[in-house]
Amino acid sequence: MAEVLTVAGLDCFYGEVQVLHGVALSLQAGEVLCLLGRNGAGKTTTLKAIMGLVPAAAGSIRLEGRDLTPLPAHEVPKAGVAYVPQGRRLFADMTVAENLQIGLMARGRGEATKEAVLELFPLLRARLKQRSGTLSGGEQQMLAMARALCLEPKVLLLDEPTEGLMPSMIDKIRETVAGLRDRGVSTILVEQRVEAVLSLADRVTFIENGRSRETVGIDALRADPSLVKRYVGVS
Repeated sequence: MAEVLTVAGLDCFYGEVQVLHGVALSLQAGEVLCLLGRNGAGKTTTLKAIMGLVPAAAGSIRLEGRDLTPLPAHEVPKAGVAYVPQGRRLFADMTVAENLQIGLMARGRGEATKEAVLELFPLLRARLKQRSGTLSGGEQQMLAMARALCLEPKVLLLDEPTEGLMPSMIDKIRETVAGLRDRGVSTILVEQRVEAVLSLADRVTFIENGRSRETVGIDALRADPSLVKRYVGVS
């Protein structure tokens, strides 16, 4: 499979403190890659660095060969990378339709894209005129993902998408990610639930103390779960 996204030798700082040390990972076309590690390991910072929200002090981030590293943060979505941050970050006072419109504007997409996204999230179609702040947590997560998909991204970054959701909504989010893979969207997923990762990911990259330690296929991880215990602390 072709590599869609390649991160190499990535160093990042918060002020004087170095938080990423030479992080390296690759994302294949139509793949779900999960970043696993303890809290504070650097998983979210890695996603933010890919989006240009945390500047790279060293290293490179390439999307299909194009160097994204020097781009300002507002240009990264235009290149084809969409980000659903932890906590969703919706415009609470805007309607569902208005939130989707913001996603469409990022890469100049129109009604056909919106319709395709609503097919993935039919529940949102009945909520288009509703203020997004009044949706349930699961509905808000769906809207955040739908808004990101309005970019028609090549790469989707999801940070803890199932956090705080009911089991039925967690299943729906998983189904959606699996469906996106079938459509050729490549996804990097930060997730704490190991069982969710095992059912969804193709490969896992373990992040520890701001460093990428190992990348393994999901079958290898099922065969040797000791890696999860080592890097995440759960068996």
